[in-house]
Amino acid sequence: MPLLHSFHDVLFPTDIALGAAGGPGRRTEIVTLGSGHEQRNARWANSRRRYNAGYGVKTLDDLSDVIAFFEERRGRLFGFRFRDPVDHKSCKPAGQVSSSDQKIGEGDAINANYQLLKTYGLGEGKWDRKITKPVLGSVAIEVGGTPKIEGVDFDINYLSGEIIFVSQSVPAIGQAVRAGFEFDVPVRFDVDEITINMTHFIAGEITSIPLLEILA
Repeated sequence: MPLLHSFHDVLFPTDIALGAAGGPGRRTEIVTLGSGHEQRNARWANSRRRYNAGYGVKTLDDLSDVIAFFEERRGRLFGFRFRDPVDHKSCKPAGQVSSSDQKIGEGDAINANYQLLKTYGLGEGKWDRKITKPVLGSVAIEVGGTPKIEGVDFDINYLSGEIIFVSQSVPAIGQAVRAGFEFDVPVRFDVDEITINMTHFIAGEITSIPLLEILA
């Protein structure tokens, strides 16, 4: 897990992020046998996201903003938040966040801490993604179908995505704990230099701004 001081809790410019390309990747080892059959093995338990934010740079001011952001992060040294334009909600991209969106656990009358999760798929193939960077003020929680209030029933660690219930609100045995939220992806620059191409006087482009997800 990265040290806390190696992460800056700031958001990459959202207007530039909207033009980014990228998404999740996995690493699979495939061995082809003499018979032609395959043996496949997952090298990673979780996916890891890569983005190229260069496509979102449209103006000279955009260039200036990216350069300043890059310098503040010291290249690859410090991580930061990135808003995935396609996948940044507990619900569908065009939907409204609801406290019933995602099941993050089940009460046992003892455990007070629950991690925000987003589940992809159904059945045996479903995958639970750990959400570590929820957006401030976006988290809605319900227990057993009853909405709970942040600061009264629970608190949130916005740098880890952990929900902490106060003692009198710890979920009872069998109660489903559900959550809705918006979230960012913790990333870092995947280069220590940025190449700028000036196409004419008032505009330019950065052909590549590679970003790599930081896994917790």
